[in-house]
Amino acid sequence: MTKALGVYVHWPYCSRICPYCDFNVVRDRGKTDEQTALADAIVADLIAQRELTGERQLLSIFFGGGTPSLMDPAQVARVIDTAKRLWSPVADLEISLEANPTDAEAGRFDALADAGIQRLSLGVQALDDESLKALGRNHDAGAARRAIAAATKAFPRLSIDLIYARPGQTDAAWRAELAEAIALGPEHVSPYQLTIEHGTAFDRAVGRGTLVVPDEDLAATLFETTQELLEAAGFDAYEVSNHAKGEAARSRHNLVYWRGVDYVGVGPGAHGRLALPEGRAATVAHRAIKDYIAAVDTTGLGFEREILNPEEAAEERLVLGLRIDDGVRFDEMAPLGLTPDLPKVRDLVEAGLLVDDANRLRATRAGRLVLDRLTGTLAT
Repeated sequence: MTKALGVYVHWPYCSRICPYCDFNVVRDRGKTDEQTALADAIVADLIAQRELTGERQLLSIFFGGGTPSLMDPAQVARVIDTAKRLWSPVADLEISLEANPTDAEAGRFDALADAGIQRLSLGVQALDDESLKALGRNHDAGAARRAIAAATKAFPRLSIDLIYARPGQTDAAWRAELAEAIALGPEHVSPYQLTIEHGTAFDRAVGRGTLVVPDEDLAATLFETTQELLEAAGFDAYEVSNHAKGEAARSRHNLVYWRGVDYVGVGPGAHGRLALPEGRAATVAHRAIKDYIAAVDTTGLGFEREILNPEEAAEERLVLGLRIDDGVRFDEMAPLGLTPDLPKVRDLVEAGLLVDDANRLRATRAGRLVLDRLTGTLAT
């Protein structure tokens, strides 16, 4: 049987850099020649990586960033057509793209749908103007509501991102905001707890004492509120921060990551995972746009690779697999020596952090809340 594959495309340009963001992004300053050269390099990189992967079933294509909704729709279509030509698309191939809900971007939704995008992941983040301003967003709540309406008309599938545990946020305010988001009708909601990433503007503000985030108890309460409201509205919490109305609404591409399926990464800073003859390879593309383009021009490939040893590959599988409701099989954990009757596994079951399952390691809701600590305990 032909092995499956996903494709991730990183488009690094943003109209504005958010203060909480630690992704590989740059300001979009209208460098159309550079953007055309980058699109050319992405296509060439895909072609070169086909030589590495061989024939595969293509499960998903995901345009992330950055803000890929700023990408020329004709270039989006070109990348999609290239990937579909190189690998064999499954009948229900999922093609997704991230967007921000500015009016300018919403005006491009029809063109992006015509280019082949079926699923839009919309970075709403909040539904009140004060919070959006504090998060450094370049849209207001009205634009977010208009974008959701426009996306619902343009695309078969819509997911919205929200950020909670924001400075000054109360449980009552989050309940009202999340209820409104649900009422707007998306079939998939990704609520992320605000994380202060090292080196970001928010990190510096926390260090100065000018930004205070909710304490652990309030953050835990907001997490439980999130689960409660989305579950009551018919959403399955199939991953720590991803909720879908039924299995068909789940993100096919994100499941590629969480289930340990191979994926090609193209574009500056993009990561990939490929099963190669010498072992499972972790690929990382050059972060700087000019370096990425030069590497593709010179070598045909835009990345550097590292072969993971069996323990590293199993640990990564554990960390990602415990994020989803179906967990990870014990036979995949052999390099780490994890078995159903291992004392530390039994201790975590008795503590209510793991489900009592003889075949799979699966986190409970409480386990997902302390996922970093849980996976650290199992991996050591």
